Formats: sequence, C-alpha cells, structure tokens
Amino acid sequence: MARNIDYGNLMHQAMRGLIRTVLKDVQAQGLPGAHHFFITFDTTHPDVRIADWLAERYPHEMTVVMQHWYENLEVGDDGFSVTLNFGDSPEPIYIPYDAIKTFVDPSVEFGLRFEAAEDDDEDDEPTPPKDSSPDQDATDETAETPRRADADVVSLDSFRK
Repeated sequence: MARNIDYGNLMHQAMRGLIRTVLKDVQAQGLPGAHHFFITFDTTHPDVRIADWLAERYPHEMTVVMQHWYENLEVGDDGFSVTLNFGDSPEPIYIPYDAIKTFVDPSVEFGLRFEAAEDDDEDDEPTPPKDSSPDQDATDETAETPRRADADVVSLDSFRK
C-alpha cells in the first residue's frame, strides 16, 4: 500500500501554528504599531462560540477585526477567545484555529487563506456577495464574505497597494 505525504494538511497546520504564535505575542505585548487583523471564520464550526444574534446574522461565516478595541484575548492550543465591540455591544467570541478561513494583517500586506477539502468538490463559481451592510464600528467590523472556490494557494497580491 502506497503512503502519501499530506502536504496540504501539513501546510495548514503550520499556518495555524503561525497564527497561534502571533496571537500569543499580541496577548503578551499588545498589537504593535499599525498592525491589525481581519479574521474570517466559519460560524457553523461546532466549536465556535458566538452570541446567538451574531450566529443568526452571519449563518455561514463572519469577518472580525482586531484593531483598536479588544479585551480578554486568551490564546490556547486549539483556538482563541476575545471580546470585541459589535456596534457598541461588547461580545465574547471563541474561534478554533481550524474554523479560520482567512487571516490578514493589511498593515504589512500579509495574508493566509485556508481552503476546506469540501470546497474542492464544488463548482468553480464563486458565491456572489450577499446584500448586507452590517453596522460597523470604527474599530471592529463584521461582514459576510463570499466563498471562493480557488486552489489551495496563498497569495499576497490582493493585499498589495
């Protein structure tokens, strides 16, 4: 029986480890300079913990921003929790690393995108964006993000100026 090295899974584990390391540093030292994060995650993941009203508003995925205002960042081996401000309503959330779809720090043009295995079996047509314009705070934003059915490639070009 032939054995294959699962490079895709190994790459995702390494990239999630990078996110954990970055968040642990932010937990200990705070966000340096202009650094901030856009984190898109799967709200249907069984270990995600968000308020019911957020789950109803974002039934598939949500993007959060860690920038000026966040509290109680706790970084663990499997995920992290943080309290963010959603339209003047502080809400604690828990995001497992394997629920993360994208992690972007636009201040340094850095981004990671994770593709789920089931995405490879679907059409190559991207899902059109939904007509939703959430209330956005100056520091923390949320948005429904269209799903992309691209190859398992990390590209920084879309974040360059």
